[in-house]
Amino acid sequence: MSREQKLSPEEIVDSFTKEFSGKITDTKVERHKIGPSKLEMIHIWMTVDRSVYKDAVKHLMTIDEETHFAVGSGYDIEDRIEIINHFSIYFGKKGEEISINFKIPLPKSDPVMDSICDLIPGALISEQEKQEMLGIKVKNIPKDMRVFISDDFPEDMYPWRKDEMNADKMGRNLHEHDKIPAAKVPEKKEDEE
Repeated sequence: MSREQKLSPEEIVDSFTKEFSGKITDTKVERHKIGPSKLEMIHIWMTVDRSVYKDAVKHLMTIDEETHFAVGSGYDIEDRIEIINHFSIYFGKKGEEISINFKIPLPKSDPVMDSICDLIPGALISEQEKQEMLGIKVKNIPKDMRVFISDDFPEDMYPWRKDEMNADKMGRNLHEHDKIPAAKVPEKKEDEE
């Protein structure tokens, strides 16, 4: 589809629910007036089953071949890790951009999803971040290496997790400074002065 043949938000949602029967749920279109000129900003939200996530991104790219990956976010929610990848379509003209937000729930027992870097190379840093901070596994990620935390950080601890796999036990409470042993500075000998 060309950028001149724009779908309405409702048509976009309909195209996904028809294409991925039962695998796209909890769809919602939000409209907000922004700025002094009260331009309408449109956000489309949908929960995408991880089994069709990559195909859903491909489908989005048929709606707008210039689909932009904006940012990814992620949350530890009870028994799952929820990844939210935010895309923009129809950007470049004031008031025409639509934000598309895919929520991908991953069970903590198997937090695995496909990489989209072969479709959108700019997604790499976000995918690396979610692996390091939340402990998910991104299949076929082109650079499976740490970027945000050091290599000596424990493999089974993740800073953004809220469960037993979080990194809280590595931190210290600076307000309890009196309980932190002071560094021992060796005394200078008289001949060193």
